[in-house]
Amino acid sequence: MQDHKILGKQLDLFTFSDTVGKGLPLWTPKGASIRRELERWVVDEELKDGYQHVYTPDIAKLNLYKKSGHYPYYKDSMYAPIQIEDEEYMLRPMTCPHHFELYLSRPHSYKEMPVRYAELAKQYRFEKSGELMGLQRVRSFCLADAHIIARRDQAKSEISRVLNLIDKMVAVLGLKLGDDYWYRLSLGDRQDEKKYFKSDKDWGYAENVLREVLQERDSKFVEAVGEAAFYGPKIDIQMKNANGKEDTAFTVQYDFVMPKRFELNFINEKGALEQAIVIHRSSVGAIERVIAFLIEKYAGAFPLWLAPVQAVILPISDKFVLYAQSVLNSLKSANIRAELNDKNEPLNARVRDAEMQKIPYILIVGDREAKSGSVAIRHRGSKENVTKPVSEFISATVADIITKVS
Repeated sequence: MQDHKILGKQLDLFTFSDTVGKGLPLWTPKGASIRRELERWVVDEELKDGYQHVYTPDIAKLNLYKKSGHYPYYKDSMYAPIQIEDEEYMLRPMTCPHHFELYLSRPHSYKEMPVRYAELAKQYRFEKSGELMGLQRVRSFCLADAHIIARRDQAKSEISRVLNLIDKMVAVLGLKLGDDYWYRLSLGDRQDEKKYFKSDKDWGYAENVLREVLQERDSKFVEAVGEAAFYGPKIDIQMKNANGKEDTAFTVQYDFVMPKRFELNFINEKGALEQAIVIHRSSVGAIERVIAFLIEKYAGAFPLWLAPVQAVILPISDKFVLYAQSVLNSLKSANIRAELNDKNEPLNARVRDAEMQKIPYILIVGDREAKSGSVAIRHRGSKENVTKPVSEFISATVADIITKVS
């Protein structure tokens, strides 16, 4: 495992600028392609799993966060209010109040429950300079966020369903329970009334629900008092970075406070208003943080579907640049991320450059390939070439990308 900050620079994935501001990552075209693939995949998987994807603004009136109760708890890590005419606004540090206001835009029946709102939401938090660390701790990030507004008796099944989704997502990313991540049941501290909402009955019920879900799934977990959100306990999926520091990657939270503050109700079978509960969850956490973990896990040698450049074409001499360009066009038409390297350098030097960039496929073309409509394929990590028709390489590669084969 290598530090993602070093690899990110070597592989030209992201950068920072003091002129833009500390903790505000700038994504290069290569880094942006990884992010784009992750985001498309997350949205597709969440839509399949019954989520309704929405868009809400990156800014809101300060009163929204006062209403939710976030402001007194998080104001030190929020950006300062922005005065606009006679009102105060803030860059949002979290998305849940926006989703609650969306839910309140019309009445809801018990037949609709649960309502699952999801969003790839940009959020902004003013982390102290000394706490910033590459992509793992930043001031601007995109969270694969969602809020499930449900009946109380749906809580356990919905939480288990969220964990099923997380298990599915981490498996595709090549992460293994126990080796790459583990569960932590984050509990409140009943004695700390300044940090946590006071309601022993609600805390006891919510903590027991989360504990029972983990136990019924036969999941190993550790318990941590004082790590809960102010509005309820949570299941955290923990990982370690290259420096050995533990971070929360994904989370599932049981919220019994916001439904009261926002009056998140639905009309039950008897025609009466009934208060809902809320489950906050993130399927892959912050896009920035998960990319940092993936850079380190794969030491920059990403699985094919995530690789910024999936294939590079190397003509053995200038005579074959025109054929190499036709191969490049065919690959791009099939949505394979490919590049042509026809620099005035020896072939071995260009091969070494592709290997340093950890590109999955090196395609070498010369006289034989040009005449037969083929490419000499060298897979990452191999020193041998296998010659195949261009069409055959494309069909096999597209199939591997779709199925997310490494």
